[in-house]
Amino acid sequence: MWNKIRQIWKIKDLRNKILFVLAMLVIFRFAAHIPIPGINLENLKDFFGSNQILGLLNIFSGGGMSNFSIIMMGVAPYITASIIFQLLTMIIPKLEEFQKEPGGRQKISMYTRLATVPLAILQGYGMIALLSQSPQPIIENFGIWNMAAMLITICGGTILLMWIGELITEKKIGNGISLLIFAGIIARVPEVIQEAVINFNRDQVITLLVFGVIAIITIVGVVFITEGQRNIPVSYAKRVRGMKMYGGMNTHLPLRVNQAGVIPIIFAISVILFPPMISQFLVRSGSEFVAGAGQFIIDLFNNQLFYGASYFILVFAFTYFYTAVVFHPHQIAENLQKQGAFIPGIRPGTNTAQYLQYTITKITLTGALFLALIAVLPLLLQGATGMQSLVIGGTSLLIVVSVVIELIKQVESQLTMRDYDGF
Repeated sequence: MWNKIRQIWKIKDLRNKILFVLAMLVIFRFAAHIPIPGINLENLKDFFGSNQILGLLNIFSGGGMSNFSIIMMGVAPYITASIIFQLLTMIIPKLEEFQKEPGGRQKISMYTRLATVPLAILQGYGMIALLSQSPQPIIENFGIWNMAAMLITICGGTILLMWIGELITEKKIGNGISLLIFAGIIARVPEVIQEAVINFNRDQVITLLVFGVIAIITIVGVVFITEGQRNIPVSYAKRVRGMKMYGGMNTHLPLRVNQAGVIPIIFAISVILFPPMISQFLVRSGSEFVAGAGQFIIDLFNNQLFYGASYFILVFAFTYFYTAVVFHPHQIAENLQKQGAFIPGIRPGTNTAQYLQYTITKITLTGALFLALIAVLPLLLQGATGMQSLVIGGTSLLIVVSVVIELIKQVESQLTMRDYDGF
């Protein structure tokens, strides 16, 4: 490992790229501690401490939401816009054809950036409206000019992070948006360790050891599932052209166990946050029935058993849904047939597509169960130990490990490329 680090540091171009990425992450963390004017931070901290659902959103804002900073929405609006256009591209045939045209991908990226602006304003307004329902005043002035200034600041912070993320991605040292979320999660580690040291009790030694073992097992499981794949054997038929023979080789088609990544968890968070957030407004309604319905929904989602079961089912279902969106067995079977390739023992065409669909459905079961268990892991540990501050965030671990694996692969590819240049 140290030899790799020394090798990276000796290459000037690669060293400058890494230093640039670190500088961008420092700017991101600095901005996360600049609060929007007119906010009572003490009441805000109490409100976040009493609402566990908002903690999920705080992950994707890099901790900026709990500080009500200028980047309080983080990259969540940009992620939402990217998911929307990704789904539209896969669902609408004309948009899919447009993406394949020269410059089509760049135009869709531009539309994604433009869609981020209204989404950031909308989500920022929703969060401000939610905070206005707090029993203790968080925002001191709800005037129209103050509201406009806050929304412009929130939108500007999101655009700043989007720009920083794209600058990082251009350096080919990991994905910029993923690295920003990664930095936000890692930045919370010292705070968690500080709380653990302050509240340390000798009776908690066994519990801490159990947490450490579970953390190691979780990391190993994340690496195993993230890198796990099923190799489908593929053979190429021999073809004679002129005096030469082509093909006749054997290879494999890799099918990943987790085709969807962390997208199902992001979808599930968006869905599960919607009912309680809407209910916060219904509670203030003048109608007794509407207020009672809103309070019932809030109490229902505050129930750990219902919340955990709903979260588990949503992540499981969205894993299958997103895999079905991104994996096209008929298209793969058609491409194999055009290339003169076939799966041994399976007839080309429809039979190959059915075999691929059957195989991906089986292996997705493992990935879906794993993602769902990772998502509800904090709730399971909290219920077993009663310790909330030391709960291992399964979603956070999944994001951190996935980003680190991707980062290592990209750095190694840069080293390999330079070795080839040397030859």
